[in-house]
Amino acid sequence: MRQPVPFGRFAVAAALLAVGSAHAQGSAAEGIAKYREMLQDGNPAELFEMKGEELWKQKRGPKAASLEKCDLGKGPGVMAGAFTELPRFFPDTGKVMDLETRLIHCMVTLQGFDEAELYKAAPNIGRGEGANLVAITTYVATQSKGMRFNLPQTHEKEKLMYEVGKRAFFQRAGTHDFSCASCHGMEQGRIRLQDLPNLTKNPGDGVGYAAWPAYRVSNSQMWTMQKRLNDCYRQQRFPEPKFGSDVTIALSVYMGVNAKGAQSAVPTIKR
Repeated sequence: MRQPVPFGRFAVAAALLAVGSAHAQGSAAEGIAKYREMLQDGNPAELFEMKGEELWKQKRGPKAASLEKCDLGKGPGVMAGAFTELPRFFPDTGKVMDLETRLIHCMVTLQGFDEAELYKAAPNIGRGEGANLVAITTYVATQSKGMRFNLPQTHEKEKLMYEVGKRAFFQRAGTHDFSCASCHGMEQGRIRLQDLPNLTKNPGDGVGYAAWPAYRVSNSQMWTMQKRLNDCYRQQRFPEPKFGSDVTIALSVYMGVNAKGAQSAVPTIKR
């Protein structure tokens, strides 16, 4: 399947005019919300979801197997509700894993792919197995759309990852002395025209953690949470973490637990 192409000039122009009109009549935040609402009907994320479904069912890899028996925490092949309970502890690996790292585990154990090669390819979200992982992640996450987040905190390693994520969230460092909390630790924060949700608590349905994976209009890419966190570190002028590193998992646990009760809206659309 071909990758989705950017929106046509006329569609974007019309949307931008709507933003300008809404801004004149109300707040900038209302204008951005109207812009997203207009584009949601034609969200290109649906193309990634379709590709992900094909890849989920397709027999691939050295073992010529599908991912239909992948255990995401609710039993082999069960997708509904799995995303809204991730990251979680998996006894078979002894680790707390998010959706993307768990999918890689299944691609290795069920399909026979090389784990090191998959982790090497994962950051390249626009091509190869990196693009495939984005598509599968989008498909699986979408199967929990409308369900409410309820990450488990029963295992000691889940509790530990929450505390590590909390510390990482508030850690100030880098050339600009930023932390995640610099942007997402307050009420009614905003940068330029972009609202910044308070991720230290449940920011609301389909907001913050409950909004990713999402399609980014500005660069015509589908972003997963791993990509979102990586870019947040880049914006903070931190060294960018490796894909699937403990810090990205820990931050996801912290934000996911804080988002308890929020309704998943994925796949969403972003500027």
